[in-house]
Amino acid sequence: MGREATSSDRMSVGFIGAGQLAHALVKGFTAAGVIATHRITASSPDTDLPTVSGLRKMGVNLTTSNKETVNKSDVLFLAVKPHIIPFVLDEIGPDIEDRHLIVSCAAGVTISSIEKKLLQYRTTPKVMRCMTNTPVVVREGATVYATGTHAEVEDGKLLEQLMASVGYCTEVEEDLIDAVTGLSGSGPAYGAAKMLLDSEQHPGQLKDNVCSPGGATIHALHVMESGGFRSLLINAVEASCIRTRELQYLADQERISPAAIKKTTLDKVLQQPGVTVSGVANGSGKSGLNLFNNRSPGIKKKN
Repeated sequence: MGREATSSDRMSVGFIGAGQLAHALVKGFTAAGVIATHRITASSPDTDLPTVSGLRKMGVNLTTSNKETVNKSDVLFLAVKPHIIPFVLDEIGPDIEDRHLIVSCAAGVTISSIEKKLLQYRTTPKVMRCMTNTPVVVREGATVYATGTHAEVEDGKLLEQLMASVGYCTEVEEDLIDAVTGLSGSGPAYGAAKMLLDSEQHPGQLKDNVCSPGGATIHALHVMESGGFRSLLINAVEASCIRTRELQYLADQERISPAAIKKTTLDKVLQQPGVTVSGVANGSGKSGLNLFNNRSPGIKKKN
Protein backbone atom coordinates (compact mmCIF):
# COMPACT_ATOMS: atom_id res chain seq x y z
CA MET A 1 0.00 0.00 0.00
CA GLY A 2 1.47 3.38 -0.98
CA ARG A 3 1.81 6.23 1.42
CA GLU A 4 -0.71 8.23 -0.62
CA ALA A 5 -3.34 5.75 0.54
CA THR A 6 -2.76 6.66 4.17
CA SER A 7 -3.11 10.43 4.24
CA SER A 8 -4.14 11.93 7.56
CA ASP A 9 -7.87 11.69 6.86
CA ARG A 10 -7.74 7.95 6.17
CA MET A 11 -4.77 6.65 8.12
CA SER A 12 -4.92 4.74 11.37
CA VAL A 13 -2.45 5.23 14.21
CA GLY A 14 -1.29 2.72 16.77
CA PHE A 15 0.64 2.98 20.03
CA ILE A 16 2.61 0.10 21.51
CA GLY A 17 2.45 1.32 25.07
CA ALA A 18 -0.32 3.35 26.65
CA GLY A 19 1.58 5.49 29.14
CA GLN A 20 2.14 9.22 29.54
CA LEU A 21 3.55 9.79 26.05
CA ALA A 22 0.76 7.95 24.24
CA HIS A 23 -1.85 9.76 26.33
CA ALA A 24 -0.28 13.17 25.65
CA LEU A 25 0.02 12.56 21.89
CA VAL A 26 -3.52 11.25 21.52
CA LYS A 27 -4.92 14.20 23.43
CA GLY A 28 -2.90 16.58 21.26
CA PHE A 29 -3.81 14.87 17.98
CA THR A 30 -7.50 14.88 18.75
CA ALA A 31 -7.45 18.49 19.97
CA ALA A 32 -5.78 19.45 16.70
CA GLY A 33 -8.36 17.48 14.73
CA VAL A 34 -5.66 15.66 12.78
CA ILE A 35 -7.12 12.22 13.46
CA ALA A 36 -10.30 10.85 15.07
CA THR A 37 -9.92 8.72 18.19
CA HIS A 38 -11.76 5.76 16.62
CA ARG A 39 -8.80 5.48 14.23
CA ILE A 40 -6.36 5.15 17.11
CA THR A 41 -5.46 1.87 18.83
CA ALA A 42 -3.22 1.48 21.88
CA SER A 43 -1.96 -1.65 23.60
CA SER A 44 -0.86 -2.14 27.19
CA PRO A 45 -0.53 -5.24 29.37
CA ASP A 46 -1.66 -3.16 32.36
CA THR A 47 -5.29 -2.14 31.90
CA ASP A 48 -5.45 -0.41 35.29
CA LEU A 49 -3.11 2.45 34.40
CA PRO A 50 -4.67 5.92 34.78
CA THR A 51 -3.48 6.73 31.25
CA VAL A 52 -5.28 3.66 29.89
CA SER A 53 -8.47 4.85 31.55
CA GLY A 54 -7.93 8.31 30.08
CA LEU A 55 -7.41 6.93 26.57
CA ARG A 56 -10.53 4.81 26.88
CA LYS A 57 -12.59 7.84 27.91
CA MET A 58 -11.33 9.69 24.82
CA GLY A 59 -12.63 6.88 22.61
CA VAL A 60 -9.34 5.14 21.77
CA ASN A 61 -9.45 1.42 21.00
CA LEU A 62 -7.62 -0.34 23.85
CA THR A 63 -6.18 -3.85 23.74
CA THR A 64 -3.66 -5.99 25.59
CA SER A 65 -2.38 -7.40 22.28
CA ASN A 66 0.49 -5.63 20.52
CA LYS A 67 -0.18 -7.69 17.41
CA GLU A 68 -3.75 -6.37 17.28
CA THR A 69 -2.45 -2.82 17.44
CA VAL A 70 -0.08 -3.52 14.54
CA ASN A 71 -2.82 -5.05 12.42
CA LYS A 72 -5.11 -2.05 12.95
CA SER A 73 -2.48 0.62 12.29
CA ASP A 74 -0.63 2.29 9.43
CA VAL A 75 1.59 4.54 11.56
CA LEU A 76 2.90 2.67 14.59
CA PHE A 77 4.45 4.55 17.52
CA LEU A 78 6.74 2.54 19.79
CA ALA A 79 5.99 4.32 23.06
CA VAL A 80 7.60 1.95 25.55
CA LYS A 81 10.75 2.05 27.66
CA PRO A 82 14.01 1.61 25.70
CA HIS A 83 14.90 -1.75 27.24
CA ILE A 84 11.55 -3.20 26.15
CA ILE A 85 11.97 -2.29 22.47
CA PRO A 86 13.88 -5.48 21.42
CA PHE A 87 11.23 -7.74 22.93
CA VAL A 88 8.41 -5.78 21.27
CA LEU A 89 10.14 -5.99 17.89
CA ASP A 90 10.58 -9.74 18.23
CA GLU A 91 6.87 -10.03 18.97
CA ILE A 92 5.46 -7.77 16.24
CA GLY A 93 8.13 -8.30 13.57
CA PRO A 94 6.25 -11.04 11.69
CA ASP A 95 3.15 -8.79 11.48
CA ILE A 96 4.89 -5.75 9.98
CA GLU A 97 3.84 -5.06 6.39
CA ASP A 98 5.03 -2.67 3.67
CA ARG A 99 2.28 -0.20 4.62
CA HIS A 100 3.61 0.26 8.15
CA LEU A 101 5.63 3.27 9.23
CA ILE A 102 7.41 2.44 12.49
CA VAL A 103 8.12 5.48 14.68
CA SER A 104 10.28 4.87 17.74
CA CYS A 105 9.97 7.33 20.63
CA ALA A 106 12.39 5.44 22.88
CA ALA A 107 15.36 7.45 24.13
CA GLY A 108 18.74 6.14 23.02
CA VAL A 109 17.43 3.39 20.71
CA THR A 110 18.97 3.86 17.27
CA ILE A 111 17.27 3.46 13.92
CA SER A 112 19.87 0.91 12.84
CA SER A 113 19.15 -1.34 15.84
CA ILE A 114 15.44 -1.35 15.02
CA GLU A 115 16.05 -1.93 11.32
CA LYS A 116 18.38 -4.81 12.14
CA LYS A 117 15.63 -6.53 14.10
CA LEU A 118 12.92 -5.94 11.49
CA LEU A 119 15.13 -7.00 8.56
CA GLN A 120 14.58 -10.54 9.77
CA TYR A 121 10.99 -10.17 8.61
CA ARG A 122 10.91 -7.42 5.95
CA THR A 123 13.48 -6.45 3.35
CA THR A 124 12.73 -2.71 3.55
CA PRO A 125 11.23 -1.80 6.95
CA LYS A 126 10.25 1.87 7.15
CA VAL A 127 11.62 3.18 10.44
CA MET A 128 11.84 6.67 11.87
CA ARG A 129 13.10 7.89 15.22
CA CYS A 130 11.30 10.65 17.05
CA MET A 131 11.88 12.64 20.22
CA THR A 132 9.04 14.75 21.50
CA ASN A 133 7.80 15.96 24.89
CA THR A 134 4.63 16.09 26.98
CA PRO A 135 3.61 19.69 26.08
CA VAL A 136 2.13 18.11 22.94
CA VAL A 137 -0.91 17.64 25.18
CA VAL A 138 -1.55 21.39 24.87
CA ARG A 139 -0.18 21.56 21.31
CA GLU A 140 3.02 23.28 22.45
CA GLY A 141 5.39 20.35 21.97
CA ALA A 142 8.88 20.35 20.50
CA THR A 143 9.62 17.38 18.23
CA VAL A 144 12.56 16.29 16.13
CA TYR A 145 12.76 13.20 13.98
CA ALA A 146 15.30 11.30 11.92
CA THR A 147 14.59 9.17 8.86
CA GLY A 148 15.69 5.56 8.48
CA THR A 149 17.29 3.82 5.51
CA HIS A 150 14.08 2.71 3.84
CA ALA A 151 11.67 5.47 4.88
CA GLU A 152 10.59 7.68 2.00
CA VAL A 153 10.08 11.44 1.71
CA GLU A 154 6.32 10.92 1.96
CA ASP A 155 6.79 9.09 5.27
CA GLY A 156 8.63 12.06 6.71
CA LYS A 157 5.93 14.41 5.50
CA LEU A 158 3.25 12.26 7.10
CA LEU A 159 5.02 12.13 10.47
CA GLU A 160 5.70 15.85 10.31
CA GLN A 161 2.03 16.49 9.53
CA LEU A 162 1.07 14.61 12.69
CA MET A 163 3.67 16.11 14.98
CA ALA A 164 3.43 19.67 13.65
CA SER A 165 -0.25 19.62 14.62
CA VAL A 166 0.79 19.47 18.28
CA GLY A 167 3.71 21.90 18.27
CA TYR A 168 7.02 22.56 16.57
CA CYS A 169 8.49 19.75 14.43
CA THR A 170 11.62 19.48 12.31
CA GLU A 171 13.91 16.83 10.84
CA VAL A 172 17.48 16.47 12.17
CA GLU A 173 20.41 14.12 11.79
CA GLU A 174 20.02 11.18 14.13
CA ASP A 175 23.21 11.95 16.07
CA LEU A 176 21.59 15.19 17.30
CA ILE A 177 18.58 13.48 18.85
CA ASP A 178 20.34 12.57 22.10
CA ALA A 179 21.09 16.26 22.70
CA VAL A 180 17.43 17.07 22.10
CA THR A 181 16.50 14.34 24.59
CA GLY A 182 18.48 16.13 27.29
CA LEU A 183 17.00 19.52 26.48
CA SER A 184 13.44 19.49 25.16
CA GLY A 185 12.64 15.84 25.89
CA SER A 186 13.42 16.24 29.58
CA GLY A 187 12.70 19.97 29.64
CA PRO A 188 9.04 19.82 30.75
CA ALA A 189 10.22 18.48 34.12
CA TYR A 190 12.02 21.79 34.69
CA GLY A 191 8.85 23.85 34.09
CA ALA A 192 6.39 24.36 31.24
CA ALA A 193 4.22 27.46 31.62
CA LYS A 194 1.56 26.52 29.08
CA MET A 195 1.00 23.13 30.70
CA LEU A 196 0.78 24.72 34.13
CA LEU A 197 -1.87 27.13 32.87
CA ASP A 198 -3.95 24.61 30.93
CA SER A 199 -3.61 21.54 33.14
CA GLU A 200 -5.40 20.87 36.39
CA GLN A 201 -2.41 18.87 37.63
CA HIS A 202 0.04 20.02 40.29
CA PRO A 203 3.44 21.16 38.91
CA GLY A 204 5.08 18.29 40.77
CA GLN A 205 2.82 15.81 38.98
CA LEU A 206 3.65 17.36 35.61
CA LYS A 207 7.33 16.87 36.45
CA ASP A 208 6.76 13.25 37.51
CA ASN A 209 4.93 12.57 34.24
CA VAL A 210 8.23 13.09 32.41
CA CYS A 211 10.37 11.09 34.85
CA SER A 212 10.66 7.43 33.96
CA PRO A 213 12.33 5.40 36.74
CA GLY A 214 16.02 5.16 35.89
CA GLY A 215 15.55 7.39 32.84
CA ALA A 216 17.42 10.42 31.50
CA THR A 217 15.18 13.05 33.08
CA ILE A 218 15.31 11.73 36.62
CA HIS A 219 19.12 11.63 36.40
CA ALA A 220 19.18 15.25 35.26
CA LEU A 221 16.93 16.29 38.14
CA HIS A 222 19.13 14.39 40.59
CA VAL A 223 22.17 16.38 39.46
CA MET A 224 20.23 19.63 39.88
CA GLU A 225 19.14 18.59 43.38
CA SER A 226 22.69 17.50 44.30
CA GLY A 227 23.95 20.92 43.30
CA GLY A 228 21.48 22.64 45.57
CA PHE A 229 19.47 24.07 42.68
CA ARG A 230 16.10 23.94 44.46
CA SER A 231 17.48 25.59 47.60
CA LEU A 232 19.23 28.22 45.52
CA LEU A 233 16.01 29.11 43.71
CA ILE A 234 14.10 29.33 46.99
CA ASN A 235 16.81 31.49 48.56
CA ALA A 236 16.95 33.71 45.47
CA VAL A 237 13.20 34.32 45.43
CA GLU A 238 13.14 34.91 49.18
CA ALA A 239 16.10 37.30 48.99
CA SER A 240 14.48 39.19 46.14
CA CYS A 241 11.23 39.50 48.06
CA ILE A 242 12.95 40.73 51.21
CA ARG A 243 15.15 43.14 49.31
CA THR A 244 12.19 44.54 47.42
CA ARG A 245 10.51 45.39 50.71
CA GLU A 246 13.74 46.94 52.02
CA LEU A 247 14.18 49.06 48.92
CA GLN A 248 10.59 50.19 49.06
CA TYR A 249 11.07 51.27 52.67
CA LEU A 250 14.35 53.05 51.89
CA ALA A 251 12.80 54.77 48.89
CA ASP A 252 9.92 55.95 51.03
CA GLN A 253 12.42 57.38 53.54
CA GLU A 254 14.54 58.89 50.73
CA ARG A 255 17.69 57.70 52.49
CA ILE A 256 19.49 55.85 49.68
CA SER A 257 20.78 56.72 46.23
CA PRO A 258 20.31 54.59 43.07
CA ALA A 259 24.07 53.79 43.06
CA ALA A 260 23.91 52.56 46.64
CA ILE A 261 20.86 50.43 45.84
CA LYS A 262 22.78 48.71 43.05
CA LYS A 263 25.78 47.98 45.28
CA THR A 264 23.83 46.74 48.29
CA THR A 265 21.69 44.50 46.08
CA LEU A 266 24.85 42.84 44.75
CA ASP A 267 26.18 42.44 48.29
CA LYS A 268 22.98 40.69 49.30
CA VAL A 269 23.20 38.29 46.36
CA LEU A 270 26.82 37.42 47.18
CA GLN A 271 25.77 36.43 50.70
CA GLN A 272 23.61 33.59 49.37
CA PRO A 273 25.00 30.03 49.79
CA GLY A 274 26.74 28.71 46.67
CA VAL A 275 27.12 32.11 44.97
CA THR A 276 30.68 33.21 44.18
CA VAL A 277 32.41 35.82 42.02
CA SER A 278 34.51 34.25 39.27
CA GLY A 279 37.27 35.67 37.09
CA VAL A 280 38.57 38.36 39.47
CA ALA A 281 41.25 36.59 41.46
CA ASN A 282 42.98 35.10 38.39
CA GLY A 283 43.62 38.52 36.85
CA SER A 284 41.45 37.93 33.81
CA GLY A 285 39.83 41.30 34.22
CA LYS A 286 36.39 39.77 33.82
CA SER A 287 34.01 39.03 36.60
CA GLY A 288 30.79 37.12 36.81
CA LEU A 289 28.47 35.41 39.23
CA ASN A 290 28.56 31.65 39.66
CA LEU A 291 25.14 30.55 40.85
CA PHE A 292 26.10 26.90 41.37
CA ASN A 293 28.15 25.16 44.00
CA ASN A 294 31.78 24.76 43.00
CA ARG A 295 31.86 21.04 43.66
CA SER A 296 30.92 18.66 40.85
CA PRO A 297 28.40 16.24 42.29
CA GLY A 298 28.32 12.71 40.96
CA ILE A 299 25.29 10.55 40.46
CA LYS A 300 24.45 9.02 43.80
CA LYS A 301 22.30 5.98 44.23
CA LYS A 302 19.26 6.74 46.32
CA ASN A 303 18.65 4.56 49.37
